[in-house]
Amino acid sequence: MSRDTASVPPADEVVLLDAERRPCGTAPRIAVHGLDTPLHLAFSSYLFDPSGRLLVTRRALDKRTWPGVWTNSCCGHPRPGEDLARAVERRVGQELRLELTDLHCALPDFAYRATAADGLVENEVCPVYVARALGDPDPDPAEVVEWRWVEWDDYRRVAAAAPWALSPWSVDQMAAFSAAAHPLTAALSLVSGGTHT
Repeated sequence: MSRDTASVPPADEVVLLDAERRPCGTAPRIAVHGLDTPLHLAFSSYLFDPSGRLLVTRRALDKRTWPGVWTNSCCGHPRPGEDLARAVERRVGQELRLELTDLHCALPDFAYRATAADGLVENEVCPVYVARALGDPDPDPAEVVEWRWVEWDDYRRVAAAAPWALSPWSVDQMAAFSAAAHPLTAALSLVSGGTHT
């Protein structure tokens, strides 16, 4: 996919990756997902309230990929040269109008490829972050049509028993999380001092 720097501002581009997952160029975000989507960099996030409940969201009905599907809290793409953790904070702020604490990368090597019923392909290296959310979301309706706080174990059971009800990346991510502990607790236990932002 070629880059047209005259017409696409950097904020609207995604980072393309080669077979070794190294940056190898950029492409317009609006055009990168298609029937032959190139490998590119993304992120997913799982946000928790003070009692450990997970924020799940239902994608807006006019989203290009997986419209109306329930999924994890927030996903997105870092801009060229943007730190991944900062990209998570930026996107969560834009999409859900939330601030975060205790942000930590829980699945740094996660990647997936999925094909929707209409043939549209997702093909992403997608590190997965966990964090605490400060308050309830006030979502952008162009991104999120519904949201709710759910128990972690309940969401895990849905992903295992009815994977068709959730986004394919979230189902794969749930399988990649350790079953031994709540993911935010597990992530923070690895960080000296208990927090990482």
